[in-house]
Amino acid sequence: MKRIFDIVSCTLVLLLLLPFELVIALCIACGSKGGVFYSQTRVGKGNRDFKLLKFRTMRPNADKQGLLITVGGDQRITKIGKFLRKYKIDELPQLLNIIKGDMSVVGPRPEVRKYVELYDERQMRVLTVRPGLTDYASLEYISESELLAQSSDPERTYIEEVMPAKLELNLKYIKNQSVREDLRLIFKTLAKIVSK
Repeated sequence: MKRIFDIVSCTLVLLLLLPFELVIALCIACGSKGGVFYSQTRVGKGNRDFKLLKFRTMRPNADKQGLLITVGGDQRITKIGKFLRKYKIDELPQLLNIIKGDMSVVGPRPEVRKYVELYDERQMRVLTVRPGLTDYASLEYISESELLAQSSDPERTYIEEVMPAKLELNLKYIKNQSVREDLRLIFKTLAKIVSK
């Protein structure tokens, strides 16, 4: 049931938003050099790597010039990228990841391998389900980059404080997942994004 919902809903949203997506692609292409899309290797269900898609919000090769995480005021982010990130529009291409089967609409956000290697045995349970666009942790840490910007060592704060807290919320989602809960999280996420 969940897989059918993922495919049908994401296909419809992609088609409905196609004109908007083309405008975004044009703005990205005109705003800075580089491709329209950005892909990064993330860890999915079964501890398998996959290529997560996003609209590019940073300057070319920015991921090789700093941390894997972003903080508020990150100079690598383009002007259009700031807008796309604020309203989570950069995540739209992940609808293709969902249709392909790498992800689900609702599920723990996929992490990069570097940080997954730090998970303990209990935390590895988040890899028993498909990662998603949103879940409890996504809502709780919707302004994560601003939070990390307040730290003198953002990566250490992420590893020691933010990541463990997010994983606890991920595990809570896995325990409580249902169609009703998924729908509640989808509408709550949309409301939070609009309110920004």
